Formats: sequence, C-alpha cells, structure tokens
Amino acid sequence: MEVILLEKIANLGCLGDKVNIKAGYGRNFLIPKGKAVPATAAKVAEFEVRRAELEKAALERLDAAKARAEALGKLTVAIAHKAGDEGRLFGSIGTHNIADAITAAGVPVEKHEIRLPHGAIRHLGDFDIDISLHTDVVATLSIKIVAEA
Repeated sequence: MEVILLEKIANLGCLGDKVNIKAGYGRNFLIPKGKAVPATAAKVAEFEVRRAELEKAALERLDAAKARAEALGKLTVAIAHKAGDEGRLFGSIGTHNIADAITAAGVPVEKHEIRLPHGAIRHLGDFDIDISLHTDVVATLSIKIVAEA
C-alpha cells in the first residue's frame, strides 16, 4: 500500500513522503489517526494544496515540544516508594508512576512519551529517563527514587 505521510513518522519518513507500507499498518493505524492518506492522484493534488498548512502545523508542534523539553530540563523529580533494607523496592516504578510525578511537578507528560529501555525501576537511586516529546525532540530527566518514610 502506498501512502503520503501527513507528519513525520519515526523510522518511516517525513511530511509529504510517499512510502510503501504494509496494508494493515496503513489501514489500521496511519490512516485512522490522520497521519497518512492513500497515495491516489486526487489525494496527491489535495496534499500539494495543503502542504504549507501542514508544514506550519508540524513546525508549531516541534516548537511546543522544544518548549516542553526546556521546561523538563529545569525539573528535579523525586518519587517516594516503599523499599526494603537493601534498597530493593516493593513492587516497581513504571511509566505511569513517572508520568504522574512529572505532571505533579508542573510539566504535563503522557505515559507513552516515557522511555524505559531497561524496563521498570526496581531499586532506589538516581535514574536518567528519556522522554520522547516529538520524533526530533528527546528530553533527558534525572529522577531520584527514595524510600518512603
């Protein structure tokens, strides 16, 4: 299936690129979410008319993501959780807990934006968390996991 991308998609292409993808990916994800349109002659012509509008919207989203990244750079977040004597947590800290703590600190973050490449956090200490705000903007935030009193 050939589609025209309406926004930048990681590992796929940029705004306006014609790409070949599997039909299910286009039919079930990209087209319903408004991230792409089928590459028919009529849609190509319609896209060329709307190109400036779409580029402006993409630039606004990028600027907003950069502003959020700058705000995240100024934060220090500490999460209190029950832990044993050796520093091992009872349970774990996942993306949902981290997103709630960052949002409570003043910068709204969704749990799907948080990247934990090594899985959930299970020990006390300091951790650097990547937050993917945009395909081009990834902020790194230091989080301190402390024992609950």
